[in-house]
Amino acid sequence: METKISSATKELIISPDRPTVLIGERINPAGKKRLQEALKAGNLELIKEEAISQVQAGADALDVCVGTFGVDEVRLLPEVIKILMEIVDVPLCIDTANPEALEASLKVYKGKALINSVTGEEHSLRRVLPLVKEYGAVVIGLVQDDEGIPKDAERRVAIAGKIIERAESMGIDRSNIIIDCLASSVGADQKAGIAVLEAIRRVREKFGVNITLGASNMSFGLPDRELLNRTFVAMAIECGATCLIVDVAQVRPAVLAADLIMGKDVRARRYIANYRERVSSLKKP
Repeated sequence: METKISSATKELIISPDRPTVLIGERINPAGKKRLQEALKAGNLELIKEEAISQVQAGADALDVCVGTFGVDEVRLLPEVIKILMEIVDVPLCIDTANPEALEASLKVYKGKALINSVTGEEHSLRRVLPLVKEYGAVVIGLVQDDEGIPKDAERRVAIAGKIIERAESMGIDRSNIIIDCLASSVGADQKAGIAVLEAIRRVREKFGVNITLGASNMSFGLPDRELLNRTFVAMAIECGATCLIVDVAQVRPAVLAADLIMGKDVRARRYIANYRERVSSLKKP
């Protein structure tokens, strides 16, 4: 199944038959005090820097979130979307839990947007899916419902099915739905990794949709997070993840290695090109 998103000038195709798509996660104030303060002050220079650096690091798309205490998201999010469209050409993922901010951003977005996200909760399905339909967007479905985030793979699969069924009943094509099986910290629950990997495999087999993941959540609270993140993304790709929301500079070499092993890199061209880039950067004074 192919899922297509786009900017004004660039189309991006997400598919299990293509290289893994990387969505840069760093434009998000959660846990980033410096970015929080900049947003509250109306200073968007840090966001611009993050956007450019992530694209330079190999991001195929950028997740954009400005939600933090003291920020008028309805005003600021579309403003940030417009600014980013002027300085980078990759598609944008509009990340907000505020339906008014989402609609305001969709109105200014040029291309086919990716929305992050809808959940299996009734209030979310009712408010977000009509916007997905109206603006012809792609939506990420989070496998949580009114009872919360399930710990087991079976309930994750069931919630994914609920989101897909509700979207299709509104005329939203299945190709415009990407499921996020929701990674959580293995430091808090040693079986969290097994559960999400099994959910990815089963959702992919049962529904055929593309799969995303906020991969770095898995390593939260643990030492040497980069090692855990790199290992986890490779395992998620093998299970069926096709686009990952990640710190691109940190995990891209591991993703390229996984794609090569999975037969998604003809003659190892992407892997070798990245290796040469990394070696060259180390040689620079």
